[in-house]
Amino acid sequence: MSINENRSFRKKLVSLILPMTLQNFMFSLVPLADTVMLVSDQDAMSAVSLASQVAFVFNMFCIALASGCSMFAAQFWGKGDKENIEKIFGYSMKLLLPILELFFGCTLLMPEAVMRIYTNEPLLIANGIPYLRIASFSYLFMGLSIIYESILKNVGMVKQCTFASTVMVIMNISLNAVFIYGLFGVPRMGASGAALASAIASLTGFIFCVYYMHKKRIVSLKLQYIMKTGIHLRQRYSKYSAPFFLNQITWSLGFTMMTVIMGHLGSDAVAANAIVTVIKDIVSAFCYALGAGGAIVVGNELGAGRLEAAKDYGKRLMKLCVLSGLALGLIAAATAPLVIRFVDLTPLAEHYLFIMILMCSYYILGRSINCTTIGGIFSAGGDTKFGFICDTVTMWAFIVPVGALAAFVLKLPVLVVYFLLNLDEIIKLPVVIARYRQFKWLNNIVNDMETDAI
Repeated sequence: MSINENRSFRKKLVSLILPMTLQNFMFSLVPLADTVMLVSDQDAMSAVSLASQVAFVFNMFCIALASGCSMFAAQFWGKGDKENIEKIFGYSMKLLLPILELFFGCTLLMPEAVMRIYTNEPLLIANGIPYLRIASFSYLFMGLSIIYESILKNVGMVKQCTFASTVMVIMNISLNAVFIYGLFGVPRMGASGAALASAIASLTGFIFCVYYMHKKRIVSLKLQYIMKTGIHLRQRYSKYSAPFFLNQITWSLGFTMMTVIMGHLGSDAVAANAIVTVIKDIVSAFCYALGAGGAIVVGNELGAGRLEAAKDYGKRLMKLCVLSGLALGLIAAATAPLVIRFVDLTPLAEHYLFIMILMCSYYILGRSINCTTIGGIFSAGGDTKFGFICDTVTMWAFIVPVGALAAFVLKLPVLVVYFLLNLDEIIKLPVVIARYRQFKWLNNIVNDMETDAI
């Protein structure tokens, strides 16, 4: 790769990764704010942590759709085909609608049943019910925003998305304080206040997305493409996106089962897990950005037919994700003493928390590599079946059954169960690295794709 190509790669990657890292970091501050503001009430904090898993699963559905959308948008953008970007945009919105209906309906009308999936603690269930009812409205705007942002980022509007997210997060945290504590004459709402703040902030974020889309008019959401999509595009979308969608869903459901297992090990384990999950997400902000940014830069090159450039970009991304994973893992572990000083938990919960944070070091390294390869490099070239098979086997053939066996049959100590549950990112690394070296992800998935008539 020449000096000019090196500079081009760095410029592209930095222009994507820095704003995306900031955006991911800002989003991770929301559950941190919830945890900090509710930390004086351990049961309320634990209930919100469990109830928030619904949002996690919902986000995985939406992110799966958005990733499939982004996979094609990145290659179409490299090819210079704006019309098919709009068609992918419309089709993704069409697929999103039943997901919105399902999660909105369940959390609004059956919050108790949803909470019982995660815990059998009556006090946690009681705290989680009002939270879920209010949070149900945030899912509507959150889902729409995720699809909008996937398009905006692929057409060069990453900075605008980051600004919108920053405003949204600041609003969320500010409103958290107002509603949770009852400031400025507002009734004190406790955990329910956190849900209301999220709903208002999500609406604000969606308004920003719509504004930027119509202001720039690079592409637009057209009703005709929501109502009807050509069969050629649908078939191609299903071929490459369906495995990615299934991968995200099976992985997220497996991750949720991990939370369910922890949720049945007592309130101390739940409280410690709630805090360490926030720490993981904050430290992993760069990992997620590297994977998402890598998918775009590699996808652009593949769509333009520059396969060698895409291959070189993939090699550089691999080196970067290993180095960043090592550094971020050490940073996570180093936060343990500091975090313990600022939490107000029972002695047993604090002990769990300290050891769990130390365990983050190996987990973050694995997450960094897997986010960049499976979620970034492989998906850029449509190599999505591998990710689906790899993550499904790892999660459902090992992590979930072994974790459940350790917790409920062998009744092993909480920290042993937690250690086993956090091996998912590590045990698949040899297979993932071997797959990367085969270069089966070097595919142009839009080169022979014609524009379908509507």
